[in-house]
Amino acid sequence: MSPIENARRVVIKVGTSTLTYENGRLNLRRVEALCRVLADLKNAGREVTLVTSGAIGVGAGHLGLKERPRDIGGKQAAAAVGQCELMYIYDKQFSEYGHVTAQVLLTRDVMDDDRRRRNVVNTLTRLLEYGAIPIINENDTVAVEEIEFGDNDTLSAMVAELIGAQALILLTDIDGLYDADPRRHPEARRIPVVEQIDDRLRALAGGAGSSRGTGGMITKLNAAQIAMQAGIPAVIMNGAQPFRLYDLFDGRPRGTLFLPGGKSDDSGEDRRERSDEK
Repeated sequence: MSPIENARRVVIKVGTSTLTYENGRLNLRRVEALCRVLADLKNAGREVTLVTSGAIGVGAGHLGLKERPRDIGGKQAAAAVGQCELMYIYDKQFSEYGHVTAQVLLTRDVMDDDRRRRNVVNTLTRLLEYGAIPIINENDTVAVEEIEFGDNDTLSAMVAELIGAQALILLTDIDGLYDADPRRHPEARRIPVVEQIDDRLRALAGGAGSSRGTGGMITKLNAAQIAMQAGIPAVIMNGAQPFRLYDLFDGRPRGTLFLPGGKSDDSGEDRRERSDEK
């Protein structure tokens, strides 16, 4: 039996490349499908927390910018616009299925301070008890380098650990971790199960992500390692067809499953690449 099948409290992270078109505009059909599936998982008795990227990309598209801003002020301005758009869409979609959403914006300094970290845990726990869907993103409008998570993959793993989730699912634009880059090597094979993260796997995961979200596979691998060390199974899978989440929770294998309990070295901490995939 898959460890995901019986997971009641789950954290699902969705990236910018999954949520948007190449021009940065929201892929409404995909967002609608994702919200419908997550609402149905809620109806089935699961507690769902969504960690979403996309604020900067969506904001840039909404402002009519030809590319993502590269300066801090531009990114923060785009994030301020994009976060409004994201939450409006999420709230509208989930409310159609009778579910309440709650926006939670975090920065790294909140998680590093014991008292403020406890406040986050209390808030998220109570929201789940109330039956709401917490929707979490990094607070890009105020975040600077010293208080950034660096990527929402890391944020999602930290949230999963904080709330005692039984599963972490990272939705991206690729079917999982491969033994070679499938974009350049058509013969590459997906790795279905990982029990230990080592330098060989990190080498496979090297490289940047899309132009809209530059985290890439390495940040997802680091997030999976955080989850594994916390005893939480993690899955990296393609988010292009959100309905495949049903397969995952029905016990059918999808993507790459990372099993907790195996040995995993800590050298990935020093190799963590920073990202502005928000």
